[in-house]
Parts: sequence; C-alpha cells; structure tokens
Amino acid sequence: MPAKKDDTAPQKEEKAVAPKKAPAKKKPVAKKKAAAPKKAPAKKVVLKKTATATGSKKPLSKGKARKLRVVDVFNGRRYTLGVGKRKSAIALVRMHEKGTGKILVNNKELSDYSFGILIENALQPLVLTGKETAFDISIKVEGGGSTSQAEAIRHGISRALVSDDDTLRPVLKKAGLLTRDARVKERKKPGLKGARRAPQWVKR
Repeated sequence: MPAKKDDTAPQKEEKAVAPKKAPAKKKPVAKKKAAAPKKAPAKKVVLKKTATATGSKKPLSKGKARKLRVVDVFNGRRYTLGVGKRKSAIALVRMHEKGTGKILVNNKELSDYSFGILIENALQPLVLTGKETAFDISIKVEGGGSTSQAEAIRHGISRALVSDDDTLRPVLKKAGLLTRDARVKERKKPGLKGARRAPQWVKR
C-alpha cells in the first residue's frame, strides 16, 4: 500500500503572488499636423507704361512708330506709301493724290530743307515719269547725311510711284531708281590706317 502523506510535515509556504497590475492606458497623443509649405512671397509685377501716339497700351513696332511721327498736313486724302533707304538714311514718303506738286520734308519746304543738285536727285523719279504736279508729297527722313537723305527720298518716291501705277515700273527700273543701293562705308581694320590703307613702309 502506498504510504500516506504525513500531514504533520512542514509544508512550504506558498508565496503570495501579487495580482498583476493592469497596464496603464497610454494617453492619446495628438497627431501633429504636417506643416504646410511656406509660400514664396508674391512678386510685384510692375507694368511699364508705354506712351504711344494712339493711346493704346501695347508698344508699337519701330515701323509703325516712325509712321506716326509724320505730321500728315494733307489729311483727308488717299495717299500711297513708299519707304526709301540709302546708307543709314531712311525716308518715309507719302504721296497724296490730286495734288499740286507741294513737297514737305520733315514739315519744311523741300527748298528750305535741301539745296541744288540734291533737290534734283530727290525729284528725279517725278521728272522722269512726268508726275511733278500730280501729287502732294509729305516726307519724313532721318539718319545719314544730306546726300544719302536725298537718295533715300528718291528711292522712296520711286517705290511709291510704282505702288500707285505699276505701268511706271519699266521706266524707273531701267533708270536704276528702284534698286536699293546697299553700298555703305567699309569698316576700319585693326593694324591699318583705314579700311584698306596700310601704314607707310620705311626702308631706313
């Protein structure tokens, strides 16, 4: 028979086990909002005021601005436009129909603005076609010297005549008045006295 357990034997004292504490609840942490990217300060846009003869805000092209600088003293009549060039001179020619042969250059009479053979050069297309008194002409010319301005006027009148009457083209073309003369002063070269003039050579 199995031996009976001795109840009198000293038994091991069972250690009192402390009850486990419930884990402390974590406080909800407020989520930080993502910082919005800083906007760059808006640049101030300064609109440049463009003063134009027509009062519009858009800037005019060089050609249109040049046309507006011409004071139209023969207002109210149809005109034919011609632009002539020579060297650095540019002439804007307006030929008004039903004229008496009056010619104004930069708001002055042609005889007051130019002289002698230069006037003859400028009016050569009109004389050649027999239209001396057929038009009133207003001209705005700038740049260059007196000779190149006269030749620019001649070129502009020739172009305006062809625009007005195409049958005049062969006569003016044969005389060489419709060709743009592209010759200009040649630039000076380094090491030379001028465009091609070399320094004088000395032997001794």
